[in-house]
Formats: sequence, C-alpha cells, structure tokens
Amino acid sequence: MVGPESTGTERERSPALPSTEPGTALEAIGAGAYVVDEQGRVVAVNSHAEHLLGRRAGELMGQDAHDLLHRGPQGQPLSTTQCGMRKAFHAGSPAQGGDEYFERGDGTLLPVLWTITPYDIGGRRAGTLVIFHAEDQAPDSTGPRRGPTTESLTDFERLALLAETTTQLTSTLDVDEALRRLVSLVLPRLADWAVVDLITERDEVWRTAVVHADGDTLVHHEELEGPMPPVPEESPMPLSQALRGVASTLAGPDTYRRAPDSGIAVEQRRLFEATGIHSAAIAPIRSTRDVLGALTLGRAEKPGDFTVADLPLLEDIARRAGLALDNARLYQRQRKVAETMQNHLLPQMPRVPRLQMTVRYLPAPDASQVGGDWYDAFSLSDGATALAVGDVVGHDLEAAAGMAQLRNMLRAYAWSQQGPPSRIVERLDEAIMPITDVAMATLVLARVTETSDGHWLLSWTNAGHPPPLLVTRDGLAHYLTDGHGLLLGTGVRTSRADATVVLPPGCTLLLYTDGLVEAPGRTLDDGLHRLRQHAAALAHRPLPSFTDELLHRVRPPGLDDVALLALRTPARGGNGASSSAS
Repeated sequence: MVGPESTGTERERSPALPSTEPGTALEAIGAGAYVVDEQGRVVAVNSHAEHLLGRRAGELMGQDAHDLLHRGPQGQPLSTTQCGMRKAFHAGSPAQGGDEYFERGDGTLLPVLWTITPYDIGGRRAGTLVIFHAEDQAPDSTGPRRGPTTESLTDFERLALLAETTTQLTSTLDVDEALRRLVSLVLPRLADWAVVDLITERDEVWRTAVVHADGDTLVHHEELEGPMPPVPEESPMPLSQALRGVASTLAGPDTYRRAPDSGIAVEQRRLFEATGIHSAAIAPIRSTRDVLGALTLGRAEKPGDFTVADLPLLEDIARRAGLALDNARLYQRQRKVAETMQNHLLPQMPRVPRLQMTVRYLPAPDASQVGGDWYDAFSLSDGATALAVGDVVGHDLEAAAGMAQLRNMLRAYAWSQQGPPSRIVERLDEAIMPITDVAMATLVLARVTETSDGHWLLSWTNAGHPPPLLVTRDGLAHYLTDGHGLLLGTGVRTSRADATVVLPPGCTLLLYTDGLVEAPGRTLDDGLHRLRQHAAALAHRPLPSFTDELLHRVRPPGLDDVALLALRTPARGGNGASSSAS
C-alpha cells in the first residue's frame, strides 16, 4: 500500500498491537482488516481479510501491501501516484474511500470500500490500520449516497466511524484533548450540536462542552457551559437517566416544556431554547467501573429526527469515550500523585550567607511516573556548602526510590568524610551495588567555600554527568570540563579526579541534568552550545528570572525530566542576599 517514504512520524499515537499474536487484536473488527508498518509491510491481519482476499496470513505477512494487493480496474499493476489509499496514507490522518481493487489469491479482482487510520504497532513505531469491505457486499453500496446523518450511514461507514473513534480517543491521555477529538468525530457527521456533561470526582456535574457545527467550523458556547445541579435519584428525564447510567434516550423541546422535576431539567430546557435543537439523542458515558457523564447529540439546522435505531451507534461512541476519559483521568491522577511525591523527595535549599541559590525541577510532560533526576545542597561539618545534581537511570518509581537512596547516602558520606568530592563519590560508588537498588547513575558533586580574602572557591568531581556551566557577570560562559570520570554503578574501581576554580564576583554557576540539553535529532554538542549561548545572554537577569527564562528558552519540549541548580556569588563589594527558591 505504501512505500518507504511514508511519513509515519507525523501521525497520532494510537493503541499498540499486543506483542504476541497481533492479528488477534483485529478479530473484533467485523470486516477485513490489516496493519502495515511505516514501510507499508503487513504486520497483522485478521481472518476476515484472509477470507476476502483468498490468501492465508502467511502469504500477507511481511509483504508490501501496495505491491501485493493494489490493482487497476483491468487488473494492471497500479502506480503509487494513482492509488487513492496511498495518498490518504501520506496525509497522516484517518480517511476513507472506494473505487479501489485488491487482487485475490486466485488472481481475481475484489472491488473494495476502505478506511485507514493511524495505528501504533509498539516500540514507538507508527503504523496504519486498513479496514475494507467487498464493495458488492457493503449495504447500500449500490444505492444513492445520502447525507451524513445517522440513519443514512452504511454498516461499513458505522464501522469506520467506530474504528476512527477508538484510535483517536485512545491515543491521548489528556482529558481536554480527548473531549476535543470526541466532538470533532461526531460533528458535523451525526449532528450539529454536541454537549458533554461530566461527573467530577466529587460527584458534581459539570457541563464541560457545548459545541455547534457551523458548516465545518466548530464553535464553543462557553455561556452554556459550567456547573450543573446534582443528579436526581429518581427522575425519569432523559439526561438524568443517562447521568445515572440507566439508559440512552431520545429528547426534544417538548420533553422539557413540562414542569421541571429537578435543576437539571431546568438547565436542559435552557439548552434547548438557546440552541434551537429539535431532536436530541442522549447516552451515558461509562467506564468499566462507573458512569462518567453523558453525551448529547442535537439537531437544529440538520434535517431529520434521531430514532431509536440511532441509539446503538451513539452508545458505542459514548462507551469508547468513557474508556478513554477514564484512562486519561487515571493517568492525570497518577501524575499528580507522582509529582507531589517527587517534590517531597527533593530537599529545601539551605540559606548560605552572601550566596544566592535557585533550584527547579520539571517532570517530563509525557511521563506518568516520577523520575530519577534530582538536586541537593546542604551544609557540611567544616562549614563548606555541598552542591549536587544527579540522574538515576530510569523513569519510574524504582528510579525515584533509587534517587532517594543515593541522595541520602551522599549526604551521610559528605558529612562524615570531610574529604574532597572525589573521595566521597568513590565511597558512594563502592556502596551502590551492594546496598542500593540503583543500577547506574550520573552525578556532579561540588563544594563551595569562602576564602579568608572574601573569594569563593569551587571544587568538584564529575561522575559521567553533563559539565557545570560557569557564566561571568559580563556574559562570558564556559563549561567546567575538568574532574570528569566514569558514571556510578559500572563496577569498575578507579580513582576519581577533583578540579578547583575560583568563582568570579557576580558569576552564575549552573548544575543541571541532561534533559535540558538532550533531544532526539539534536547532538549533545548542539544542546550544550544552545545552553551556553542563552545563559550568556541572560547573565544580567536576577537569578530566579535567569533560571526560569533559561528553562523556557532551552528545554526541549515534552521529553525528559530536568533538575537544575543555579548559584550566584556576590558582586564585588556587594552583600549578595541569599535565597533558596525551589
């Protein structure tokens, strides 16, 4: 179907195929279905496709679907430029069409109606799901094509809509994005109004979305959104029943013209009067555990009324929405707990006279659990101040637990050893394997002391971590590359080096984790150059502003955790008020 130049990286992420027997995932689709990878090779196929194509799965797997199947109306090989499905594939979004021919195993041609949609095939690889019907078997395929109302959808079009709904809604873990996709799936295809009422975790109802399809433009009516009255326990009114998960029902203006039995009925009357809806279908949005809300489709300008026959499709769409919203809510709840846990694991900064310190921790936006990036600063028994930034391998609770172990051990060794940073890190490395759960980690440990003549002396050692960045008050920036050694946890016993530098007055020292400078498609040198360039340009900023603006400018979007510690020495002759912002 497609060639090696396909643009799969531009597609939406969708549910991954199971790692074993991937074709099993397609059996629930009541039509021919197969999945191709980014090169157009078949990686999964269901039994319906085997039957329609007269080919066993083994004959299809690994083959280029376009070369194997696609033919012109006379059976001739079809060039890629003439293939409608190929063009839709390169568009990177769901599409459907007809007037295509597949060659069956016996050489005969099969006219097909088809739909395609992005499909995640695991391992961060994007694929494409193809669903097809034999055109002469698709209901209503020989009759005139009617408008896109529910009753005029063929079985194949309903199936295609549900497949698109599944892939679109399950490929995001953001509640707002899931709702946006839900509305765009049903408008204007099924109705010209869509209303979503959600039940919050406190069992309150919130009218989350009221959207009108003005042609192909979706217009949000915020004046109709907001908090709703509580769900009545016994009301027979359609929305009340849907919010209790009792039933899907139809409604019209007359439904709510009678004396209202609840506050929700009053709000529904207001909705019908404001929108001019003459026919509505309402279905519960359920998860496997609970009722999450209700989906209302309304027709005002669109002709025809909803009928009972339309409810099963609406229920199927609402059921898929419920599963997607439940997953998104669980993800966001877990993420909130994880971020709270991470913030509690990270320490408060000490106040050091005449030194300023600012710290920041930013979790990876796409990570559902805590990570191993961390910072620390604490006073030592000899009066010096220890600074540390590190990264434990992994992005899960195990990495967070290892980070806490490593940080606590480092504090204990640094307090008791009273030696150079290299000796403390050597002892820490010796202890990692036998008494912690940490596999590998990187670390910069430094100590800052004030000399008798009022200067500040920095000594440090680096265990496989990105180098500290020193920025002078005049905007000269360079990396402290000395004192570098192996990362922690390799099992290799080697002596570590220390490095020392006198910090200039009013300079800024930056310790950070690799999430600030590493990104796919960009070399580490590029990231380090970008950091140095922007840090130099911001050297005049107050330290909190310097830190925040630097993160804004430099951090790659949505990739990895970032921990950052910035220290500023007092300007010559200045007091340099201390701070410990976190």
